[in-house]
Amino acid sequence: QVQLVESGGGLVQAGGSLRLSCAASGRTFSRSTMGWFRQAPGKEREFVAAITWSGGMTYYADSVKGRFTISRNNAKNAVYLQMNSLKPEDTAVYYCAVESYGLGVPTTNSEYDYWGQGTQVTVSS
Repeated sequence: QVQLVESGGGLVQAGGSLRLSCAASGRTFSRSTMGWFRQAPGKEREFVAAITWSGGMTYYADSVKGRFTISRNNAKNAVYLQMNSLKPEDTAVYYCAVESYGLGVPTTNSEYDYWGQGTQVTVSS
């Protein structure tokens, strides 16, 4: 059974940093694209960042470009999201996701096959 477990969320002041982690189990995802999405209260889930299986290609939403960095460790079946210069508008539940076929860096929910339960990130002003 595939399981994705996020961690690292919390409460931080504006301008601060957090590092999210996502550990995958149940199968090896070394050939899959992995991504991060987020959902704020009353809003739809939106794409944040994605990384190909080799780490050679990454893609970011415009709203986080230059502040967030996605990385992965295939040996640990894990993906990370380093978030710097956080803003109150970054407040959301953050989800990691896996696109099983390694098809580039998709940005829509429907292209991802497995999802974690999410971790809350709250940025105070």
